[in-house]
Amino acid sequence: MYISRIAVKNWRNFRSMDVELTENTYLIGPNASGKSNFLDMIRFMRDVVNPKGGGLQQAVSSRGGMKKLRCLAGRQGQGIELEFELKNASEEEAPKWKYCLGIANEVRGKRRAIVKHERVFLDGKEILDRPNGGDKEDPERLTETYLELTNSNKAFRPISEFFQKTLYLHLVPQLLKHSEMFVATQAESDPFGQGFLDQIASTSAAAQISRLKRTQQILKKVIPHFEELRFVKDVTTGRPHLEMRYVHWRPNAGWQREDQFSDGTLRLIALIWTLMTSDNLILLEEPELSLHQKIVEQIPRMLADAHRSRKKAGGQVFISTHSPALLSDDSIAGSFLILVPSEHGESTTVDVPTAEDLLAMKAGMSAADILLPKTSASVGNL
Repeated sequence: MYISRIAVKNWRNFRSMDVELTENTYLIGPNASGKSNFLDMIRFMRDVVNPKGGGLQQAVSSRGGMKKLRCLAGRQGQGIELEFELKNASEEEAPKWKYCLGIANEVRGKRRAIVKHERVFLDGKEILDRPNGGDKEDPERLTETYLELTNSNKAFRPISEFFQKTLYLHLVPQLLKHSEMFVATQAESDPFGQGFLDQIASTSAAAQISRLKRTQQILKKVIPHFEELRFVKDVTTGRPHLEMRYVHWRPNAGWQREDQFSDGTLRLIALIWTLMTSDNLILLEEPELSLHQKIVEQIPRMLADAHRSRKKAGGQVFISTHSPALLSDDSIAGSFLILVPSEHGESTTVDVPTAEDLLAMKAGMSAADILLPKTSASVGNL
């Protein structure tokens, strides 16, 4: 299943947005244009349906409350509206599911986030419409969405499960290299890769061997003198480690552990592993960081290779970037969203390639040639 459309009102720096999406969607824009805020819409929904608790209230409070989430360019008193359409496969004409959520602050009291409306459609037929009679009798129920409640979401649980399985990767190499120093502060959802080695350790032996072998094949193409990648556990502490061997004049020499890897190597390994792991939605925030230009240029092809290597040819990837190298491959397949900040910084608009842009790319020009100059123009207006 994948998200085929997102429509929002008053989310962070997006006053209003309505966009269609494909399996691979590239978010293009300058710094501070809203690429992270766009991805955070999906992460917000993942937090709402987090099975370990917290739901809507935790998702809002962890982001600083409604005052931090609500777009400053919106009219006073307006809440936030999020709408998602989901399809099972790209060839479907109509969405299977549509989920609509409106939230606002309580007018009095604790000023908590409350549900202004929650609607669900299955094959175009409405199966949930809130507030309902029970909500009116007991307004406290509006502090929770039905989507997060297992005793209420049975009829549309596939939506909840979809958001639960979303993966977000923005690996910070230092957290992985020195994870023992940060154990107490590790985030539950681990967006920065601190628990990456534990993820590998928890993978079944057969899948672990297969993925490491595939990762090793890719690394040999892009890392000079690289020979072998393996996963081991320290016999004394039991802690998991990755080890790499480079060409060396002495047999069995040249091994390094992850704390000796370059930042780019760690980010590349995590990227490849993540792409091979999930058949669900993956959010990649600026995957080009710390990577050599020649490697960055191959990321679109890695996406395609990883997609083919998974048992199920499913999954969706959102990639935020402003890298000319990443967007230079003329074989990139997917949709493009061009984020353009307003002249005075109040809100961001989202454009898509024009018919002329698409023709130029079809003729052989790259997204870097055609689309990035549009974001450069917006930087000049800041």
